[in-house]
Amino acid sequence: QVQLVESGGGLVQAGGSLRLSCTASGRTFSSYDMAWFRQAPEKEREFVASISWSGGTTYYKDSVKGRFTISRDNAKNTVYLQMNSLRPDDTAVYYCAAPERAYGSSYKVALHDYDYWGQGTQVTVST
Repeated sequence: QVQLVESGGGLVQAGGSLRLSCTASGRTFSSYDMAWFRQAPEKEREFVASISWSGGTTYYKDSVKGRFTISRDNAKNTVYLQMNSLRPDDTAVYYCAAPERAYGSSYKVALHDYDYWGQGTQVTVST
């Protein structure tokens, strides 16, 4: 059974940084693309960033480009989201996600592209 466990959220002032981690278990981590989504209060869950199984291809939501970096360490079964220059509108619960199928197209930016989700970690950015 695939399990995803996020950590690293917290409260930070605007302009600050946080690094989120997501550790996966239950299958061969290095064969699967991974992604981060977020959900703010009273809003739909939205794509933030994704990374291919090899780490060679990444995609980002436009509003986080240049501020957030997704990376992975396949030896540690972990995907990261480094968030810099945080803004109050980045406040949300951040979720790690993984697809059912290995490899395939690396362009996976929709909710329906992912089948497994972590429990989420809260990120709050104050003014």
